[in-house]
Amino acid sequence: MPNFIIKTHQKDTIYKGNQIFILNKGMNSGKPQKEPFTNSFVIIFTDEKDAETIYWLAYSLWKSKFWHQFLIGSVITFLRIKDFKKDFDSKVSTMMQEQELHNKQVQALRLLEQKEDQLHQNILLINEMRRAILKS
Repeated sequence: MPNFIIKTHQKDTIYKGNQIFILNKGMNSGKPQKEPFTNSFVIIFTDEKDAETIYWLAYSLWKSKFWHQFLIGSVITFLRIKDFKKDFDSKVSTMMQEQELHNKQVQALRLLEQKEDQLHQNILLINEMRRAILKS
C-alpha cells in the first residue's frame, strides 16, 4: 500500500519530494496535475513510483467524473477534503488489490494521452499552414 499524506495546498508552499495536486473547486474537481492549482489538495509521497501510480488512479477517477457525486455548493461547487480522503483511500485500497489490471489500464491511458498530444500538435500545424496560405 502506498504511503501518502493528503492535505489542503497552501499558496506559495514548497513541498519536498514527490507530490501531485488535485483540483477541489469547480466542475473539474478531482483533476490531478503535477503543478499546483490555486484551489487544490496536495498528496505527498515518499516514493516517485507511488506518486506515478496514484496520479493515474486520480486521473481515471477524474475522467470518469467519480467526484461529481461529492460536489457541494450551488454557485461554485467544491469537494470537501474529508470526503476526498475517505473515498480516495478506499479507491487506492481497491486498486492495490487489482494491481495488474490497474497497470494495464495505466499503460493504455498513457498511450491515449500521447496520441492526444500528437493530435493537438497536428491541429496546431494545420492551423499554422492555413494561416500561411491565407497570408500569401
